[in-house]
Amino acid sequence: MKPYDVDKFKGIIIAMYACYDEHGDVSLAAVKKLARHYVNVGVKGLYVGGSTGEGMLQSAAERKLVLEAVMEEVRGELAVIVHVGAPSTRESVELSQHAESVGADAISAVPAIYYRLSPASVEKHWQEMIDSTSLPFIIYHIPQTTGFQLSTSLLTKMAAQEKVIGVKISSESTYELQQFKAAGGPDFLVFNGPDEQYLAGRSIGADGGIGGTYGIMPELFMKIEQCFADGQMEEAREWQFRVNEIISELLATVSLYGACKAILKLRGLDIGAPRLPLLPIPDGDMERVSKLNAKILSYIAQSRA
Repeated sequence: MKPYDVDKFKGIIIAMYACYDEHGDVSLAAVKKLARHYVNVGVKGLYVGGSTGEGMLQSAAERKLVLEAVMEEVRGELAVIVHVGAPSTRESVELSQHAESVGADAISAVPAIYYRLSPASVEKHWQEMIDSTSLPFIIYHIPQTTGFQLSTSLLTKMAAQEKVIGVKISSESTYELQQFKAAGGPDFLVFNGPDEQYLAGRSIGADGGIGGTYGIMPELFMKIEQCFADGQMEEAREWQFRVNEIISELLATVSLYGACKAILKLRGLDIGAPRLPLLPIPDGDMERVSKLNAKILSYIAQSRA
């Protein structure tokens, strides 16, 4: 049994978007407004500074400011998991200790990027973060961007530690998800990463999900979760199909994150454009994005009926 309240992390956790002003600088006011919005929606928690949060495109100082703003706004209202992964172990440890100092609920990290690292290197990288705080640690497995394939043997070794409470698995194999759950044990958390297979992940053992497209349609993921929990699998599938329809349209744009941010702006949540090299949505595509937003809002209304 892990010495942490792991139940507070189970459910829908939004991978929070990066928030910038018109000059491309971090907007703390927008960070707070977006975090408050998600409290009002009723999700379980926030994952701050990950892929969706553009953490790898921000300086350590910016990442700290973002987290401080989130904690000032929603501390105690949502579970806050902080992605502290960085190119260097030194910076990751610095971010880990900062996360603890401002009251975050857990830390998480990808393997160090760019260099092709051995399992021993990745283990050492993560272990330095784990040992630097008293916070629980969640492994972030996303081999399509890091180039590192987490083995079941390394996961089992890491999961044996009390502080290592779970893994966010963003690879597209539900078999791998199930194997990681079996290796970690019943109280080891597994978070589904690919949004388009949320229901599949839950069906095969995931305890919840952490996702980027959740941020523009959290109500639909909450509806899938509700149907799953109530044993209404056919209805859950129907809502997952609607979500996947939206995701397919988002992926057909020039920029997934740009489209998501443009949709939020249409709803009065202006969080700026993505930071380059991530592209914004060109003006010529805004009519298409506007129609997609209308479709999402229609589905959300139906989910509440």
